[in-house]
Amino acid sequence: MKGKVAVVKTRPETVLEDVERVMKMAGFEQAMDKGSTTILKDNISWHFPMPGANTTPWQLEGVTAALRNNGFTDVVAVENKTVVTRPEKGRILNKFDRVYDKHHVPILLNFDDKDMKWIKIEPKSKMRVLNHIYPEGIYIPDYFVGKNIVQLPTMKCHIYTTTTGAMKNAFGGLLNTRRHYTHSWIHETLVDLLKIQYEIHSGIFAVMDGTTSGNGPGPRTLIPVQTDYMLASADQVAIDAVSARMMGFDPMKIDYIRIAHEEGLGIGKPAEIQISGEDVEGVDLKFSVGDNLASTAGDIMWFGPLKQFQKLFFHTPLVNLFVLASDVYHDRVWWPSKGDKTYREWLQDSPWGRLFARY
Repeated sequence: MKGKVAVVKTRPETVLEDVERVMKMAGFEQAMDKGSTTILKDNISWHFPMPGANTTPWQLEGVTAALRNNGFTDVVAVENKTVVTRPEKGRILNKFDRVYDKHHVPILLNFDDKDMKWIKIEPKSKMRVLNHIYPEGIYIPDYFVGKNIVQLPTMKCHIYTTTTGAMKNAFGGLLNTRRHYTHSWIHETLVDLLKIQYEIHSGIFAVMDGTTSGNGPGPRTLIPVQTDYMLASADQVAIDAVSARMMGFDPMKIDYIRIAHEEGLGIGKPAEIQISGEDVEGVDLKFSVGDNLASTAGDIMWFGPLKQFQKLFFHTPLVNLFVLASDVYHDRVWWPSKGDKTYREWLQDSPWGRLFARY
């Protein structure tokens, strides 16, 4: 299944059927074990419903229906917590709860001891950075072992990784709330996590929503662009590469894609990827990442001259000051001044915003 990506053009009237169609084109039935539980790993980059930032309800519903229609009867959702997002709030504001209730999908939390425990693992694959970042051991949720997983990212830019997609979606699920320790080595971390996924899951698949894509300094402070695409693949490297190429980036210049390709974990070179469905050879959305206040600070502290002091900043109670600063900037300044207006214009002017309003 390596190197195969399906892409379809879609519209609100047919999107649920189109999700199942793109999944079948990408071979989801062959990529996963019907006898295993299938985890839906949604993406809440921000608890606010910023267009392009989070899994969409139609993406979630289309995937759930496609799985159930084709013999994957045991489907659950797993959500994660970060230091800057609130999953319960995000589930409601992004209308995931309505889809889960309609389709009777249980919701589990990887940070709740009642749902799962964090266990120490010894990966068989050679880790690039995780064993150095976490010298006490690498811990993952025990619930993930032996189950299928469907990653549900969106097509968007990211201030630290240029683009974000299927590979980055594992970041929240497999690492605990100390995942910010990895930011200086984020590309290598994503490669390590893909190796772990291959070892623990009975099947891996990704469905990426590109109905409204995110330009600019994502994953939160985005410029939403209507693009009307849906992508699917069993190769997380290839789907991220195709998405990056469509946004206007050279995938092999994005380190996490290049390294994963070089290590044989998937296909990152566009010329070696087999795309079925829509012809996207000439698609160039001309996206650019740009900067915001968070990226400017991060460049200094995680990648710049203050990198040597990051244990002081982020491994001690001082981290709470940075969490507070992020909350103030994103939730109390940027969202009220820019994000909420963008969201409300999208609800009115975009067919995808109007579909969102109907959920």
